[in-house]
Order: sequence, then structure tokens, then C-alpha cells
Amino acid sequence: MRQPGSLRKLHASLLSRYLLIIITALLFIPAVLVIIPLTLNTMQEGVPKEYEKYQDIKELEKIWHKEAEGLLGSSPERINNRLRSLSSAYSLAAMFWVDGEGRTRLTLESADLQLWQQNERRPIPPVWNAAQAISFMKKSMAYNPKPMNIVAFVGDRAEAGEGFMVMQIPDALIERHYFDGMSLRFTLVMFVLFTGFMVVSLLFFIQIRKRLLRLETAMAFTGKDGVPQLIDPGKSDEIGRLETAFNTMVTELAASRAREAEEEGLRKRLVSDLSHDLRTPLTVIRSHLHILGKEQLSGRGRESLKLMDERIENLGVLIENLLSYNLLSSGRMTLKPERKDILRLLRESAAAWYPLWEKEGFRIEIDLEGEPLHWYVDESWFRRILDNLFQNIVRHARSGLYVGVAVEDREGERVIVIRDHGQGLGSGSESKGAGLGLSIVDLLLKRMELGWKVDSTKQGTTIVILSLPHGNLNKI
Repeated sequence: MRQPGSLRKLHASLLSRYLLIIITALLFIPAVLVIIPLTLNTMQEGVPKEYEKYQDIKELEKIWHKEAEGLLGSSPERINNRLRSLSSAYSLAAMFWVDGEGRTRLTLESADLQLWQQNERRPIPPVWNAAQAISFMKKSMAYNPKPMNIVAFVGDRAEAGEGFMVMQIPDALIERHYFDGMSLRFTLVMFVLFTGFMVVSLLFFIQIRKRLLRLETAMAFTGKDGVPQLIDPGKSDEIGRLETAFNTMVTELAASRAREAEEEGLRKRLVSDLSHDLRTPLTVIRSHLHILGKEQLSGRGRESLKLMDERIENLGVLIENLLSYNLLSSGRMTLKPERKDILRLLRESAAAWYPLWEKEGFRIEIDLEGEPLHWYVDESWFRRILDNLFQNIVRHARSGLYVGVAVEDREGERVIVIRDHGQGLGSGSESKGAGLGLSIVDLLLKRMELGWKVDSTKQGTTIVILSLPHGNLNKI
């Protein structure tokens, strides 16, 4: 059994409204069938009483054929007398008859000749031949604007050979009953019905389209937090339920974004606090390691001391990168780009790292000759980019013992190229720990509207830094 709630939903649905429009359209046909007789009855109102006997043409034809049948074998005088009697009964009609030899015997005119002013009447010939008879029969089929001709053979049989008799009815008497096509009033009624159907259908679909466009606009435009705005739900139909579902989705999305923002804030505060809290004990540990290094230790002890110092140094760098990444990703770090000579910054940074590369046994190739290369960068943070990349080579590309720094022309643009011959960024343990430093590089380059491309294989890694005026980052 259907629940009341289901019935209410069906009543409020777009399907029920559309079905109502379709059913109304299908009812046009029976409505028209009802309107036709009503229209005819209305048209016959106000017809003069003397015209009423001429309205039913079929009945007049039956009377006329019956009279002709009764005159079989009658003398011309009797036929004349009967036609005069019928003319008295139907005084507004004209009558004549032709005998079996084709001679016109009697012609009776209408008592009201004004009714015939709009009718085309040809003179009745005194003698009829076959051509004239056939022409008259053909033209009697079309009465407008010619008079209506009711023709019957005397005796109501052609083979009787006793001639024929004709009743002519002026068009003015029957124009209200016989009409070609639909009358003006009937046409107007049909036009109103179809126009109403079209208007109702158009309004129905315009309303649906308007509501869908409103929903589409709400989906396309978002607020400051990237969440669409709520919309006012309309009727409780399918689109109304879709609008309600959309509002529910927006509410849940906004709540989710708020939770994410809160969790992100907590994470960043935790990272910042941990970074600051870890710096002090690391500094103390390194100072005590320095003091311990002055004591008399065995060779193995000094190696262990050196390894601990390196690991603590790496941990300090990691904490520094973590703090920097936290500041950059939260947007609390302000950059001040200025027009700088990138080649000068590269030479100074490479010179600072040169002794360490030599100490570690790296083969060094530096090609920074040529005209100055000016980009808009924050000098201190750009040096941080270079430090991260060079440090990444020292830590994770020792197997290749090669570092190359150069400026090259590619596709008409001068770019920075940094190479190594390590086992690549995807080589597992060797590249472990490099992700945070490269993430900082990515954030800084993006903030300075610079792009970079990374090509890393087991034979080495090539990093290309290029200027992007529109700030489109292209990272591979």
C-alpha cells in the first residue's frame, strides 16, 4: 500500500505536473468535439423564422426527390401546377423544370430577389443539349458564391426520360450552415486553446531552466574559503530536493574545511614549537661533543664521535628545513623580490660550497660566464634554494662524485642547470630525507614566480630553474 508521504511526493513532483500538461493537451480533441456543436448552435441563433426551412439541405433533397418521384408519368400541366405549389411553400427559392425533349417548360423566380444579389446565376436556356446539362450538373456541385442547386429527375429515375426539375437556393439562406473549413469563432477557440497549451508548457520549462541555472551558478562560484554558497530551496519537487542535498553537501564541506584548517593550525603550531624546543638540546649536545673531542679517545671512539656530530648536524638541518617549510606553507613568511643578477648569486654560492665539494672528492664543473642574468628574486631565500640543492647533492649523490653548475640557452631562454651523477631521486635509501628540502625549493620557487624541471634517472639528476613571468609552475 502506498504511504501518504509517497503520494505527497508524487503530487509535488515535476513528473505529475508534466503529466497534467500532457493530459490537458490530449483532452483538446474531445473538447473540440464538444465546442463544434455549441459553435454551430450559436451561429444559428438569430436566423429569421422564414429561413429555418432552408437550413437542412439534406431534408430539402429528400423532399425534392420525393416530389420528383411522385410526378412520374404526369402531364406538363400537372408538373407546372405542382411546382407552383412548391414555389408557394418555398418562396425564397427559384425553381424550373425541363421536359424529356430538353425544353425548359416552367421557370419560377424567388419572391425576394435581394437574396440573389451575391449569387452568380447563368441564364436558363430554353432548350438544353448534352453539353449544357453536363455543365449545369458540374457547377451545381459548387454553390459558393453560386446558388445551391438541388436536381432530381422526374420520376426520380434517369431512365424514365421525362426530364429533370431543379430547386435553386440562394447562398444567403445557407451560408450559416455550410462553411469551408472552420468558422472564425471556431478557429479563434482553437487558437486560444493551443496558445494556452504552448504558454503553459513554455512557462513550465522556463521555470525549471531558471532553477537549474541558479543551482549551476551556486556550484560554479565559491566563497573565500573555496566552498559554494548556500541557496534558498524552492518547491519540494525533484529540483527542490536536489537543492536541499546541495545545501547539505555545502554545509558538510564547510565543516570539513573548518576541521582541516583547525588541524592544520595545530600541526603547524606543533611543528613550530618542536623545532624551537629541539634546537636548544641539540646545541648543548654538539657543544659537549666538541668538548669530548678534545679528550684522549681511541680511533674507533673518534669515528663514533664524528658520526654522531654528522648526524646531529643533519638533524639540525632537518629541523631548520621543517621550520622553514612550516612558515612558508602557512603564508607567514614574507618574500621581497628584487631585480638581482642570478649569475653573481650562483658564483658566490658555488664558491662557498667549493671547499666542501673538494673535501668530499667531487669532480666540479662550473660554467657561469656570459652576460648578467637578471630575475626578480628574494636574495636570501634564493641562496637558501641553492643551498638546499647543493646540500642534497653532497648527501645523496656521493656515489657519482660529480657536481655541475651552468647557465644554458634552451628554446631562446637562459636557464640555470644543476647536475649530479648520483643514483637518482628514486633510488631508495640514498634519497631518503631529500623530500623536505626539495619541498622547500618548490614553495620558494613558486612564490618567486620561477619554475623548475627535474629529470632524474639512475645515471644522475638534472635540475633546470627557469623564469616564468606568469607564475606557471612546471615541475616534472
